[in-house]
Amino acid sequence: MKQAKPTIQEPKTAMASFTFAHAAVLLVVAVVTCYWNSLSCGFVFDDMSAIKDNRDLHPSTPLYKLFLNDFWGTPMHMEKSHKSYRPLCVLTFRLNYLLHELDPMGYHLVNMCLHAVVCIMYMSVCCMFASLGTSFLAALLFAVHPIHTEAVTGVVGRAELLSSIFFLAAFRCYTCCCRATKPAGWRYVMYTVLLTSAATLCKEQGITVIGVCCVYDVFIAQRKTLQDLLITAYALVSGKSGLPPWLKSSIARNLLLVVSTACLMLARVKVMGAQLPVFTRFDNPASVSPTPTRQLTFNYLLSINAWLLLFPSELCCDWTMGTVPLVETFSDPRNLCTLAFWVTMAKLAHSALTRDGKRAKATIMALSLMVLPFLPASNLFFPVGFVVAERILYIPSMGFCLLVAMGTNLLAKQRNLKYVTYAAVFSLLVFHSAKTIWRNFDWESEYSLFQSALKVNTKNAKLWNNVGHALENQDRHAEALEYFLKAAGVQPDDIGAHMNVGRAYKNLERFQDSEEAYRKAMALMPSVIPGKKYATRVAPSHLSVYVNLANLIREDDARLMEADSLYRQAISMRPDFTQAYINRGEVLMRLNRSKEAQQSYETALQLESDNPDIHYNLGIVLLEQGERSQALKCLSRALQLDPHHKQSLFNSAVMMQESGDPSLRPEAYRRLYEVLEQEPQNEKVHFNLGMLSMDDKNFTAADQWFRKSIQLKPDFRSALFNLALMLSQIRRDLEALPYLDQLLLHFPHHSKGLILKGDILMNKVKDVDGAKKCFEKILETEPKNIQANHNLCVVYFEQGDLYRAEKCLAKAHELAPGEDYILNHLNIIRGKIQQAEMARRQQQQLQREKEQQQLEQLQRGKEQQQLEQQQQLQREKEQQQLEQQQQLQREKEQSERERG
Repeated sequence: MKQAKPTIQEPKTAMASFTFAHAAVLLVVAVVTCYWNSLSCGFVFDDMSAIKDNRDLHPSTPLYKLFLNDFWGTPMHMEKSHKSYRPLCVLTFRLNYLLHELDPMGYHLVNMCLHAVVCIMYMSVCCMFASLGTSFLAALLFAVHPIHTEAVTGVVGRAELLSSIFFLAAFRCYTCCCRATKPAGWRYVMYTVLLTSAATLCKEQGITVIGVCCVYDVFIAQRKTLQDLLITAYALVSGKSGLPPWLKSSIARNLLLVVSTACLMLARVKVMGAQLPVFTRFDNPASVSPTPTRQLTFNYLLSINAWLLLFPSELCCDWTMGTVPLVETFSDPRNLCTLAFWVTMAKLAHSALTRDGKRAKATIMALSLMVLPFLPASNLFFPVGFVVAERILYIPSMGFCLLVAMGTNLLAKQRNLKYVTYAAVFSLLVFHSAKTIWRNFDWESEYSLFQSALKVNTKNAKLWNNVGHALENQDRHAEALEYFLKAAGVQPDDIGAHMNVGRAYKNLERFQDSEEAYRKAMALMPSVIPGKKYATRVAPSHLSVYVNLANLIREDDARLMEADSLYRQAISMRPDFTQAYINRGEVLMRLNRSKEAQQSYETALQLESDNPDIHYNLGIVLLEQGERSQALKCLSRALQLDPHHKQSLFNSAVMMQESGDPSLRPEAYRRLYEVLEQEPQNEKVHFNLGMLSMDDKNFTAADQWFRKSIQLKPDFRSALFNLALMLSQIRRDLEALPYLDQLLLHFPHHSKGLILKGDILMNKVKDVDGAKKCFEKILETEPKNIQANHNLCVVYFEQGDLYRAEKCLAKAHELAPGEDYILNHLNIIRGKIQQAEMARRQQQQLQREKEQQQLEQLQRGKEQQQLEQQQQLQREKEQQQLEQQQQLQREKEQSERERG
């Protein structure tokens, strides 16, 4: 019996003027029309972790790391890893980053183009089972369906897009294999295996193309029905016949596919480290529910997914937590939806499998596309970390759209329904296109996205939390707190909600309320069960409550030990809790336990050797220990991992500047300029550029950098002082005084500023009293300040008070006996005092001699006066005697005349 060759219907025109190329162009136009406004959207929701915070996108990260880390950049072997392994998708993100870094538009543009490619490939596949018109309608429905906004407009949805491309390519290869000659056929099988591997490396559900290929092989290529399979199976079991030739070739091909699938799954398990991701009951409440609640809820979720495909009016970005209440009893009316879903699917499957013909084969392929890719996310075989996810329906919607297009074709053939059908389909396309365009606006920002979700569902605490996060990112902390409190009210046992409340209180500086919220979250943590791994029962993010509380209370130096205890408790619960090691190292540094801090950071490096933050922190510890060369190596290593790591760029540049090595200055300039590009308003960068310029004797540039830093921060102490110091050094002392006044306005006891101002006042302005006030101001708070004591002594000297200056210098010498300049000045003062004493004694001697001379002169004067007085008296006496003699003579003469 010869193997029947399948009749593959190649794409052909429905009418002479409409070709596959025309259809493809129209699909591209439809995609661009529906998704053009997605180009203005930013990074939202999971994009933050997958794009903005993912170091695997950075060129400094070795490419091989992409194959060791999960979708979010976390090493797969770590317990906190989500275990989503999609390295090829991350590689495309990395190419985007290489071209335009974190500009969202480029990422959205690639997604839109990929969606257009998928639509064209999907239409090509549909043409294998239906006419071009039906295939075009199916592809057009697929292109504009609103359910795809999460996969296309959400950047992380690229995993679905890429996986779909390789999925469809692998399927097309397998169809070629089924109709090719034997050597060529096996080549196509190998191509199929390779493309399947690529699809799986983009998104895990890509592996399900193997099942679709097997269905195609049996029911399409071999043209078998369910009845044929049952007859063949009965014959084999009863031994009435051997394997038919068609079954041999089919088994050979499918066996290779199955073996390759098994190898892929084993490789996947190996990469995961044989560990399942940690999900909590909040992610998927039904997964931890008892029987029959779990089974009833998971089956009901199937009908919800079908309804979203059928009527996508209320879309939501997050369906976890309380979005879908559990179906706990058989009497729950929602079970009717489940029953309707299964009856419909069973009817379609029975009709397709029991009939032969083109329409039945197309239905089989539509059902296989709708069912098989959805199985890994259905929760039917193993629980997943979500309840419903719209992007998961990207490939399953291909089967759904094909079924709708086929049904439309059937209705259009009814004469009395033809135009009604056309009108209904046109209205559906318009409605879906408008809904998709409108839905894209919801993805514009995190706030708009989660607010739109709350309009659909208010019972999901995660949505309230996420709106709070969006407000928090806008520094609207009071409003964020309201949403976090609402989340805690909706789900009182949600640890994350109470953690968010605590953080919001902290941002509002309500520290006591913050601590209470954190402790309430801690009280909800399950207790440790001896012998059971704690991390497998609690989400890694929930353990952050210990770190958050420790970060809060460590602001109080008296509670550093308590904070350290909380860090150690978190580490004991999860030994690979890297952030706990990092934060504990910071506390240990404040406790002056630098060696322990170093050990903490080194342990963290063993867990995450490619974490630049840890290398940076270790470098700071080594710098505190005086190991400057080792510290610089750590900062350089951090920059190797992340060339844009701001703290490492800045601090390594500062270390280079402080080293005084001129050969390091060009690199220091480069690093500071790079930080300046990221933070043009960072006053510290301007200041350190000024310091470098001052080291290079480029005082003009230094002046500009210092003034700019002061303009950005008027109370920038270091900039104010160093600008004043530089102006003083280049003999522009009077220009320095205003900056010193500004410095002392903000920092009245800035000793160096007071000393510099005192020196300028004393030496340049000659304001000794003003200088004296500066130095005395220092000694009010720093009585043992050597330079202030010394300079005050100089003031006394300038005022001529040598004895006070000598006493002052003697005191300064006692405070700093090793300072030779003080002793020299003291000796000089003492010498001057001796000289002054000698001069005083000489002056006194001269004064005494002068006084003696004056006394002698006075004595001589008195003696002379006495002599003159005696002589005068003698003369007067002689005069009197003479007068008496003359009187006697006259009297004698008179008497003689009288006698004569």
